[in-house]
Amino acid sequence: MTICKTGAQHIKSLQDGRTVYLDGKLVADVTTHPAFRNSIQSSATLYDFQAHPDNLELMTFEVDGSGRRASRAWEMPKTYEQMVRRRKALQAWSGVSYGFMGRSPDHVASALVGQCMGIELFKQHSPDRAKALTDYFDYARKSDLFMTYVIINPQAERAKDWGEQDEDLVARIVDEDSSGITIRGAKMLGTSSIMANEVLVANLQPLKPGEEDLAFSCALPMNTKGLKVLSRKSYEASATSVYDNPLASHFDENDALMYFDDVKVPWDRLFVYRDTAMCATQFHGTPGHSYQNYQAQIRLTVKLTFLLALAKRIADTIGTTNIPSVKEQLGFLASQVGMVNAMLAGMEAEGAQYGEWYVPNKHYMYSAQVITQDLYPKIINIIRELAGGSLIMLPSSLHDFSDPKLEAIIGKTQRSAIMSPEQRVKFLKAAWDAVGSEFASRHTQYEMFYAGARFTTAGHSFRTYDWQKGAAMVDHLLGSYQLSDELPSAASQQRVAG
Repeated sequence: MTICKTGAQHIKSLQDGRTVYLDGKLVADVTTHPAFRNSIQSSATLYDFQAHPDNLELMTFEVDGSGRRASRAWEMPKTYEQMVRRRKALQAWSGVSYGFMGRSPDHVASALVGQCMGIELFKQHSPDRAKALTDYFDYARKSDLFMTYVIINPQAERAKDWGEQDEDLVARIVDEDSSGITIRGAKMLGTSSIMANEVLVANLQPLKPGEEDLAFSCALPMNTKGLKVLSRKSYEASATSVYDNPLASHFDENDALMYFDDVKVPWDRLFVYRDTAMCATQFHGTPGHSYQNYQAQIRLTVKLTFLLALAKRIADTIGTTNIPSVKEQLGFLASQVGMVNAMLAGMEAEGAQYGEWYVPNKHYMYSAQVITQDLYPKIINIIRELAGGSLIMLPSSLHDFSDPKLEAIIGKTQRSAIMSPEQRVKFLKAAWDAVGSEFASRHTQYEMFYAGARFTTAGHSFRTYDWQKGAAMVDHLLGSYQLSDELPSAASQQRVAG
């Protein structure tokens, strides 16, 4: 019998006594709390979607002949064709949330896929740590875990090195014994941690010699003793209704600070141990960073497709589609979405073998990151320009429709040639939730910085570009002619000087 994780199983797995705080209170059960329950249900829908008989082959694969099937996010492609098949599954999964779940289960799974492709580097670090990672990967894949990660340190004082920050700020090793290490301190941003089974704790930011206490990587269940999750404000809780906030009410994946209050990490859950260089190698020496950000671009193609459709529908709704300047803007948006799709295809087509594995073109992936973190806010701004005042002159909430007098005024003022007043309000409420609400503002911030500040992503692009290829062309050109060839007097002067 084929075994595949279901949504109900995922929800049950989250009723584990984890320590989550919101508005100064401990959350007893995240699956029933009004700040999280709808978004958790959306995460469960992902598993029901892939377990549906019509989607099973597209979305899942059998794990090592075990009879268990897991998301293709855990699949390790060996060929271009396998990579494309995996990408189509990830796009279908992203479509369930219209691209608004940036840290869906396939993100950290992709990071671990890439890291395990580079397992030989872990073996050089420590055979025991490499075995811990491969054993954990096997467990996580067979269990089809929803994982989050915290791989960034709290901002704190940027003028100081991480090892110089105040005591207990940055997560560090404070003790160890025969059973494992003990860590204390904070990490961020814990996106989707509320709906995740486990968390990968690591260091994406560079560490230097002398900061070995900070240099570790591990994976822990979300209900680990001493692990405290401080949730940001819940946009789901602030949503007036599904009608008024259809996205925020169901796809607020949440972000959170994690504080490790003397958390015990068993040795078999520890992947990097007191090695500052290996912390960077875990992501950049292996295909881990490439695969996790390749997933982000896959998701973004779905989200941009959705936003482009919103833009066109806004113009159709207010009757401006055929105005030349509006058509120009829509055409420009379409070209930008097409460009991102083309770059995604380029990452795959220009990929390469990494041992037995097939990996996306790293420079094309970083190029896309640099471009899209600037592109996303521009697209949002253009959509807002196309909408004008239509996104502001909306009823305060669905309750305005319950008053006959107000409903009559809405019927007179919310006019459109292609839809009824009620449909117009419904659509524009959805558009505002996508581009103008507090939920939407968080997404703009997320798309601009999830991969790091501009200097970070541009630095990756600089580092991975083949500068020698172009330099050889420049050298060939400069070597094809000489001053003495065109100015005989220069040759005579050279002979005299000689």
